[in-house]
Amino acid sequence: MAVEMASHSQVLVEEKSGVRILTLNRPKQLNALSFQMISRLLQLCLAYEEDPSVKLVILKGLGRAFCAGGDVAAVVRDIKQGNWRLGANYFSDEYILNYVMATYSKPQVSILNGIVMGGGAGVSVHGRFRIATENTVFAMPETALGLFPDIGASYFLSRLPGFFGEYVGLTGARLDGAEMLACGLATHFVPSKRLTALEADLCRVGSSDPTFASTILDAYTQKPRLKQQSAYRRLDVIDKCFSRRTVEEIISALEREATQEADGWISATILSLKKASPASLKISLRSIREGRLQGVGQCLIREYRMVCHVIKGEISKDFVEGCRAILVDKDKNPKWEPRRLEDMKDSMVEKYFTRVEEEGEWEDLKLPARKNLPAIAISKL
Repeated sequence: MAVEMASHSQVLVEEKSGVRILTLNRPKQLNALSFQMISRLLQLCLAYEEDPSVKLVILKGLGRAFCAGGDVAAVVRDIKQGNWRLGANYFSDEYILNYVMATYSKPQVSILNGIVMGGGAGVSVHGRFRIATENTVFAMPETALGLFPDIGASYFLSRLPGFFGEYVGLTGARLDGAEMLACGLATHFVPSKRLTALEADLCRVGSSDPTFASTILDAYTQKPRLKQQSAYRRLDVIDKCFSRRTVEEIISALEREATQEADGWISATILSLKKASPASLKISLRSIREGRLQGVGQCLIREYRMVCHVIKGEISKDFVEGCRAILVDKDKNPKWEPRRLEDMKDSMVEKYFTRVEEEGEWEDLKLPARKNLPAIAISKL
């Protein structure tokens, strides 16, 4: 067994026969993905795919988080210094990593024993196997930050049962391991005390055929009970309300439900939507709806256009303001602009989905050609 344990390394690598165990190693930052981590993960994933001795890749996080998201604070610092293009480079590399994982030819097992948010979903949900535990907390909290569920989320959220993806993406709702398994975000649920034994068994996999890993995982998996107050038990109400055409209509439908029954969950859902960035809510809803009809590559190319408009800040500066209110000053009182949903016009929403008009070198996201999936042509968008 060889172990790369340099103290400065943000991704630890263990080699066990045909298995590579990658551990995200920024526990104080809840393993938020730095530019260096994304570059290293991409380099390793591509190398392992070409190495016939590697049969399986395991990804996990050190400490109480798998990965709490991308390092958006660093991106905001770059924006404030007039370098939005550095942020664009960060997202470009991150989305390419997401695409490589979504089209990976070898099994990837992500052990989600803790917090999984935003970018953390991007490096796990696209992989073949996702293991939740009783410690798992999943969320896509971007609309509260003035961003939108990116990292290919418009692809996987739009494929959840009914309109559960719209609910998760717009409200930033937190899901536990049982809910992740129920809706399909996780493929297996394993109690945390059994993870060491599971890992040891996975390290004996001598084949890159996913059925071998699947057989081992199936032997460990359990079917946890959904909590009584779980949002997933309210799928009928979610489908009724979140299937509406606009964000305004979704909120109106929820408010009508609230008048018919006193339900703390409905009022909390309405409050989440009313506190989120109006610009973010509108572009997020359209993004998830478009994702239903697009492949993962098309979703990532479109999301890259959107995120470049977000960080450029010409239509709305809500991303910088949301990060200030939630992550920097922590006053949780963002001053959104536009302030109201009705002030976020359809023409403004439309701009997020167009090419960025920029002097110089801005280009659409260029995805690498993959054996499992051809490169997506821009013309298909």
